[in-house]
Amino acid sequence: MSKQKNAKANSGTIALNKKAKHDYFIEDRFEAGLTLTGWEVKSLREGKVQLVDSYVLLKNNEAFLLGAHISPLMTASTHVVADPTRTRKLLLHAREIDKLITGVQQKGFACVPLALYWKGHLVKCEIALVRGKKDFDKRQTLKERDWDREKQRVVRDNQR
Repeated sequence: MSKQKNAKANSGTIALNKKAKHDYFIEDRFEAGLTLTGWEVKSLREGKVQLVDSYVLLKNNEAFLLGAHISPLMTASTHVVADPTRTRKLLLHAREIDKLITGVQQKGFACVPLALYWKGHLVKCEIALVRGKKDFDKRQTLKERDWDREKQRVVRDNQR
């Protein structure tokens, strides 16, 4: 039974950035590794992370995650001074960093994290090149989502 519990804890999504999907059109997605310390991994296993106001900074051909808040556990981080919003390095291939840099500098995109998730025993961050939405775009997205939900409801009721 402990093996099932452990396997369940190591699979799946840790945190989502729902605000990014609401505020931006997602153009291109990338998977990046994340450099973390021990207490941060333990906090991620407990789900104590927020990506709401975080973004990706591209500097000197490197990518950094800024603004992600990982709350330290009181039992895990007693011997270190934990900074919950420290800058964390993203691990990407050089070609992927070049695509991100050209997208941000030449095409006017922004780069934001969409999700943190487990891939085996590693923590991965899904980042994306995004383009900002206007208010009328947000309203249109909400209308489409409501209409899709209503269509599913009608189909489900007709199948009964």
